[in-house]
Amino acid sequence: MKQNALEVVYASNDGYARHLGVSLCSLLDRNQDMEEIRVHILSMGISRENQARLQRLADRYERKLIFVEIEALEGRFDHPVDTGGYDISIMLRLFMAEALPKDLDRVLYLDCDTVVAQSLKHLWNVRLGDRIAGAVMEPTIYKEVKESIGLGPEDGYFNSGVLLVNLKKWREENIQEKLLEFWKEKGGKLFASDQDVINGTLKGRILPLPPRYNFFTNYRYFFYRSLLRVSPSYRAVTGAEFREAKHHPFIIHYMGDERPWIAGNLNHYRKAYERYLAQTEWAKTPKEKGKRLYMLAYHGLDYLTVLCPSARFAISQSMGMRFVENRKKDRK
Repeated sequence: MKQNALEVVYASNDGYARHLGVSLCSLLDRNQDMEEIRVHILSMGISRENQARLQRLADRYERKLIFVEIEALEGRFDHPVDTGGYDISIMLRLFMAEALPKDLDRVLYLDCDTVVAQSLKHLWNVRLGDRIAGAVMEPTIYKEVKESIGLGPEDGYFNSGVLLVNLKKWREENIQEKLLEFWKEKGGKLFASDQDVINGTLKGRILPLPPRYNFFTNYRYFFYRSLLRVSPSYRAVTGAEFREAKHHPFIIHYMGDERPWIAGNLNHYRKAYERYLAQTEWAKTPKEKGKRLYMLAYHGLDYLTVLCPSARFAISQSMGMRFVENRKKDRK
């Protein structure tokens, strides 16, 4: 494998194809310094029309796009699966080693709701050693969630939206089988579904990456000391790294409810999404309506984070499971 050849993986259904297009456009635009880029899309029903749109986007940058259709995903589980209201396609990443070429030893997985803001050359060259993957810590996850998957206060919890994966070790150690077994042991139901499965299964085998490689947009309003208070394991990240991520993120992750494609959102980083949306064939797609008041209230919660972090944590804790119920009513 060429050191300067970037291998990227996305996973999507048809409903998220537009956001995949935005992320793909940003990836290709910001990484024109890479000698070669191959993008693998694990598809669960992406329409021919949307596949053609994505292909034309890749052709514009003269990059390779490979679609891998995954059918009957439910049939791969011998137990009921509850994804908390999300489409089951979110589980696709668990099967990446099986779906991708066997000679592919290393990949960068990206969620569709990300925008690449700078070259990923340095991220791609991070050495994983004996770790299975590299990821960015998510310190605001609830203590109860960590405990439910066997993690203690000093154990890091990682967001699965950006994963630098050692596919060779993944295959050698039968990680896919271990992930599915962990999921089964938990009854096929966890708070953050596949993300919890990855964290529980790969405890101690994930390399912490700087937050600039997966910056959650609502973290703009958190203080570093507040994050340390709720998660001692976040000491793996320095205050300087956290502040740098706020101002110069390499990958922006629109995690949470303040999404840039919803009308009325006031996300500070929304212009990055809008800039690349305008360069895709989905440019004229109207924003989702009906949530303006909710968007205003959510943005108020952002500022509450600045004024009184403890109040923000308390509200998030009490409403966490309610957010899951809301997702069930508004499936992707």
